[in-house]
Amino acid sequence: MPFDPTIVDCWIFDLDNTLYPPSTRLFDQIDQRMGQFIQELLGCDGQEARRVQKLYFHDHGTTLSGLMHYHATDPHEFLGFVHDIDMAPLAAAPRLADRLARLPGRKILFTNGDDAYAAKVLAALDLAGSFEAVWDIHAMAYRPKPEPSAYTGMIEAFAIHPDTAVFVEDMARNLSPAKALGMQTVWLDLGTDWGDRAKDDGAIDVIADDIVAWLDHTIASLAEAASLG
Repeated sequence: MPFDPTIVDCWIFDLDNTLYPPSTRLFDQIDQRMGQFIQELLGCDGQEARRVQKLYFHDHGTTLSGLMHYHATDPHEFLGFVHDIDMAPLAAAPRLADRLARLPGRKILFTNGDDAYAAKVLAALDLAGSFEAVWDIHAMAYRPKPEPSAYTGMIEAFAIHPDTAVFVEDMARNLSPAKALGMQTVWLDLGTDWGDRAKDDGAIDVIADDIVAWLDHTIASLAEAASLG
């Protein structure tokens, strides 16, 4: 069934590499900080730290989840360390803010990061007022996307009706649980190395490569539907 924006009353967005482009290389800073944290924790070199980091990411959804599972890492300590980065690569996104404001219904941010980091990113993008709420890694009880409980917990917390919600995300694997729950889905295919891993074509309703262009098309479709009564 084709994507139908006219039934959507809740717009759910990922944060990193979704609300800003990968070209900012913001996550490269986080990646480097994760490696440094692991080196200090395990007393290993950079090569081993990277191996551990990526193993935990692929096997547990986030590096943090693996560190908590195997090393009893304190999540607040880890997140505070890895998110202590320079936000200068980000710039205000007035076009995105305008399009988000024109969407009818609720807007929720759904991120495997934490709320403190999300607040810094949103402030740098001048999007602090664009979202009703943030569902973060603490709220997920450290069971991140694509763990199904991350989605069901959000649905219950915000009384979301999945059949009238859409989820927009740059990592294809994170769309499958949303689709299984009845949400419509949008994959932002930005050509990253990780974006198409574990992609299930059946779990994707729309593929876009520019979030503002997709929002323009969606807003135009809503206006056309309204004009037809």
